[in-house]
Amino acid sequence: MKPLYFALAWLFFALGALGAILPGLPTVPFMLLALWAFSRSSQRFHDWLYTHRIFGPPLQDWKQHRVIPLRAKIFSLTSMVLSMAYMVLYAQMAPWTIAITAAVMAYGAWFILSHPSRPRT
Repeated sequence: MKPLYFALAWLFFALGALGAILPGLPTVPFMLLALWAFSRSSQRFHDWLYTHRIFGPPLQDWKQHRVIPLRAKIFSLTSMVLSMAYMVLYAQMAPWTIAITAAVMAYGAWFILSHPSRPRT
């Protein structure tokens, strides 16, 4: 099973890295999945990702405090709103596709907003 987890970890890492530059694609959730998969397959890569200078701090904040930083919340929610506006106003998509996407985004927004932005003192 380790090779499968290792492959999944790299897939999740790639999606998370893309999410760092593409609006609408989340970064931290995919990095959390990558961290989980690395924990099942390679302690070395788990430690590398957990202490990574860019991706490590949000992962550490999440693990220690279940915190989503305010900057990440604003970016995520803004990306969702802009993506939904584009879909509704400009994309020629079926109404059911828009409805499903809106439901998934609403759940994502609820999840983001239901977690603190800073560790509790």
